[in-house]
Amino acid sequence: MTTTAAARLMDGGSLARRLVEETAARAADLTRRTAVQPCLATVLVGEDPASVTYVRMKRARCEKAGIRSRHVELPAATTTEELVGVLTDLSRDPGVHGILLQHPVGPHIDERAAFEAIAPEKDVDGVTTSSFASMSFGLPGFVSCTPGGIMRLLDAYDVDPAGKRAVVVGRSAILGKPAGMLLLARNATVTYCHSYTPAAELSAALREADIVVAAVGRPRFIAGEDIKPGAVVVDAGYNEGNVGDVDFDSAAERAGLITPVPGGVGPMTIATLLSQTVDAAERQSAAGAA
Repeated sequence: MTTTAAARLMDGGSLARRLVEETAARAADLTRRTAVQPCLATVLVGEDPASVTYVRMKRARCEKAGIRSRHVELPAATTTEELVGVLTDLSRDPGVHGILLQHPVGPHIDERAAFEAIAPEKDVDGVTTSSFASMSFGLPGFVSCTPGGIMRLLDAYDVDPAGKRAVVVGRSAILGKPAGMLLLARNATVTYCHSYTPAAELSAALREADIVVAAVGRPRFIAGEDIKPGAVVVDAGYNEGNVGDVDFDSAAERAGLITPVPGGVGPMTIATLLSQTVDAAERQSAAGAA
């Protein structure tokens, strides 16, 4: 993509590669010291092409990071009860340290019930209510991977949220809401907007935002004209045609820092997942040795 952007790109790909290298070193050290190899179990319901691709990518990254992967494929007709049973069994398996349920899982399945079947100590994707509560109260646990990756990106580019106005556009349980809570924990003043926020109010909020996190799931939903000059723009959206939730070209003319799509937030999500899987393996290994 060619652009006359004034903004500096936040390169999530390079940062993610460094994080995966660090994670691989930690995994190797754990295996050397304890003979325990971190293991991530991935669970896929149905054959959605995008989900199949994502899971394949995550398993390949696991291999690079020295993490063993166990893949469970379930038919599209799997019921909530059956899925909960699989996740419960994985939660009880001492050979599994982290569990990833690839979503969406299909409209006939109670996704929340499925997420809650994952033991908190193995919830390396940060999708359970226990993880959300721990994150919100600053307690030990796992953060949702995309928001966690966003915070790592901000840190890498020396963006301190303290005292800044942050606008999160989106309110999903595993992206928008936790992103706002993590920014709040870092002393930002946080405003949530979403697809039902009146256009004039959304525009007004964005024009005052020092940090914008776009997570609404609508292509080019945020116009560049609404970006405050010099703002940090983090686009966590990914829509058909490799476009985000922000109109990149126009936003990049005004922003100080901006994430590309792809190559910004996406790589950090997977890298955070792998890092938290090794965290989980270290904690479970230490608990077992105590």
